Amino acid sequence: MSEHSDIANALAGIGPRLNRIRTQRGFTLQEVAERAGTSASTISRLESGQRRASLELLFPLARAYGLSLDDLVGAPEFGDPRVRLRPLQRNGRVVIPLTRNPGAVQAWKMVLPVEPVPVELQRHDGSEWLYVLSGSVRLIVGDRDLVLGAGEVADFDTRVPHWFGATGTAPAEILSLFDRSGARAHLPEASDAV
Repeated sequence: MSEHSDIANALAGIGPRLNRIRTQRGFTLQEVAERAGTSASTISRLESGQRRASLELLFPLARAYGLSLDDLVGAPEFGDPRVRLRPLQRNGRVVIPLTRNPGAVQAWKMVLPVEPVPVELQRHDGSEWLYVLSGSVRLIVGDRDLVLGAGEVADFDTRVPHWFGATGTAPAEILSLFDRSGARAHLPEASDAV
C-alpha cells in the first residue's frame, strides 16, 4: 500500500473514528461539543463525514479526549512501532499513556504525588488493574480501604466508588490498565492450572 493511499484511508476514516471514540467513552454530542468549544451539530457533521476535519476543529477535540492529534485521527505510522510517550498532568498526577488504542484497553504509567489529594470517590463503567512499581498507594474501593506496596496488584470494577493516591513520604509510581467495556484482567492462579 502506498503512502498516499494510507493518508487517504486515514482521512476517510476520521469521521467514523471520532464517532467510535465518543461513543466508547460514553459522551453525548453535546458533552463533547462543550469540552471542545463548538456545537453539537458540528461534531455530528464531522462524525458523519458531512464536514471536512480541519486543525481548528481537531485540536480542541484532541484536548477534550486527552489524546494526541495522531491518536485522535488514526494517523498512519509508516512502520514506526514506537509509542510516543507524552506525559500529561491530570489532577496533580503525571500520566504517561503507553497505548494508542482509543476505546480499547488503555495502559498508563502514573506518578502519584505525595501532596495530600482530597479523596473524591469516582465511579464509571469499566474495570481497572493497578500494579505498584514503587512507593505505596492508598486504594479505596467501596467499603475497602487498602494500602498497596511495590509489587502488589489490585483489580476492581470501576462502577464501584473508588479512589487511589500516594501515601507515605515519596511519590508512588503505578501501571494502570483500564478497560471501559468492563472486561476484567485475569491473572492465572494456581487453582487455574490444568
